[in-house]
Amino acid sequence: MDFNDSFSSLRVDGDGVKIHLRHKGEGSPLLLIHGYPQTGYMWHKIADQLAASHHVIIPDIRGYGRSDKPATDAAHSPYAKRAMAKDMMAVMAHFGYARFDVAGHDRGGRVAHRLARDYPDAVKRLAVLDIAPTAAMYAAADMDFGRAYYHWFFLIQPAGIIQRLLL
Repeated sequence: MDFNDSFSSLRVDGDGVKIHLRHKGEGSPLLLIHGYPQTGYMWHKIADQLAASHHVIIPDIRGYGRSDKPATDAAHSPYAKRAMAKDMMAVMAHFGYARFDVAGHDRGGRVAHRLARDYPDAVKRLAVLDIAPTAAMYAAADMDFGRAYYHWFFLIQPAGIIQRLLL
């Protein structure tokens, strides 16, 4: 059976946005947060196995997939990891969970980390996959780093610049 068919799909209220998610299973709650530029579908190869022993909840973070894509501002605050972590708390509260396990990949790893920092009583266990120590990397950045990671610098530009470049 396909992941899209075996998991229930719904949209729940996040922090001022609607968050699309899939969920399945019974047992201890497990929140899986996808990376960039993916959606929750990235977990499809392991989701069913995890759902055999957990209630697996797989959202599309704001700005991705079928979740809302709010307008940004000069500081990109609607897309801050703190805003996304708040969405994840709302998602888990929707199911009645005050404490849960979290695994995040790439950008989802950063959201998971922010979730654990802002809501330490909620995160029982945390797995952060495939993120780099960004502060240390930027502190040591040189021309080689800039060439290898040029796409990261696109992500931090003021709103609208990338869209104008691409059009």
